[in-house]
Amino acid sequence: MEETWAKELVGAVDLHLELSGTRVRAGLEGALRDAIRAGRLRTGTRLPSSRALAADLGIARNTVAEVYSQLIAEGWLTARTGSGTSVAPHRAPAPGAPVTARPEQAVPRYDLRAGAPDLSAFPRRAWLATARKALANAPDYLLGYPDPRGLPQLRAALADYLARARGVTADPAHIVICAGFAHGLAGISRALRATGSATLAVEAYGHQTHRDIAAGQGLRLRPLPVDGMGAVIGRAAGADAMLLTPAHQFPLGVTLHPRRRREVADWGGVVIEDDYDGEFRYDRQPVGALQTLAPDHVIYAGTASKSLAPSLRLGWLVVPPRLLDAVTAELAAGPSALDQLTLAEFITSGAYDRQIRRARLAYRRRRDRLAAALRRQGLRVTGIAAGMHAVLDLPRTSLEHAALSGASEHGVAIDVLGHYRAGGTGPDDDGHRVRAGLVIGYGRPPEHAYTTALARLCAVLADLR
Repeated sequence: MEETWAKELVGAVDLHLELSGTRVRAGLEGALRDAIRAGRLRTGTRLPSSRALAADLGIARNTVAEVYSQLIAEGWLTARTGSGTSVAPHRAPAPGAPVTARPEQAVPRYDLRAGAPDLSAFPRRAWLATARKALANAPDYLLGYPDPRGLPQLRAALADYLARARGVTADPAHIVICAGFAHGLAGISRALRATGSATLAVEAYGHQTHRDIAAGQGLRLRPLPVDGMGAVIGRAAGADAMLLTPAHQFPLGVTLHPRRRREVADWGGVVIEDDYDGEFRYDRQPVGALQTLAPDHVIYAGTASKSLAPSLRLGWLVVPPRLLDAVTAELAAGPSALDQLTLAEFITSGAYDRQIRRARLAYRRRRDRLAAALRRQGLRVTGIAAGMHAVLDLPRTSLEHAALSGASEHGVAIDVLGHYRAGGTGPDDDGHRVRAGLVIGYGRPPEHAYTTALARLCAVLADLR
């Protein structure tokens, strides 16, 4: 009997109830009614047995049984032989009580927005097999509180991979693991403020989210014009730090010119290099990381968001020694140890390289199909053959709004350059013009939907012309 009771207690669910008043039965009835009425106990929620709940609350089992019987009679609860007691359906919430949460925004069927890979191509089986192997072989101590820089296994694997594939000068001791680029940028921005920096130069076209993150940590922003040679580095005079996408400027798609790369290397302030899709170059070998030219003041940032999936929240920073402690202090809460172990094994086993090569081939073919479809309409995309998006220039900014409206009518989601511009819409002080255009992402759609997505995009462009 005692063994049966112990199993019943272990198998019970936890139930938070606050009993008020001196009458125990009335207090328990009221607490259960309130929990159901407020939605804390949802329809179908199975309640603990009377024995288990009585033990948890420190009251008599008969009292709990009587309360259950009363609420069953009133229709609050239901009981079935062999299924126990659960919350009855169809109880409407009281006036003013919380109702269902706001529904999530629907995902467009034909999504040609930039910034994400084809999630259906995530290597589920390989990742699962790697995770099982990593967990089976992990010593117990790795499941405790990790080094704030991240697990040494992952930092060592990344140091080898980044040196080999991106030309990064990386000591494992100078690598910090973060939960994606946004998390890393927030930590870097706080570290910059803590070490006396006040102004961050940013490319005039880029993610508004990234500008908001830096500004939210107290940094003043200074937009840098972007032309055919990349960011105009000379406009960063007086800034304490720069945020750049040198290998493949986002979203305009140009590579930072060698002369300007040298300007960055000779610049005295801190540079944040966002190498968000550096492995994905299709017409030649990828341009190496800027960091190798000036590892003493360039913070290299990369993630697995494009190569694997954004929701993994796995990113990394290669930080100069003089900033390492400050950045590490701001990034103490990184990804889970299991995910770090899995990625480390994924890299060292060669599976990560294989995934990169498969993805590179798939996205190169998609870009070729996009370019061919636009050529048939007499149009041409701009920017280098790289990444997961391309830019189609428009003659004026008013057409961006017309394109968004037309795309919505055709069931297509696209981006426009206006979503990425910093500041106003007129020329800057040096006469750099404001560009108008579409930012077309070819990474998101699953393969079976890509042909239709292109056809609908072409229909939008035909209407626009």
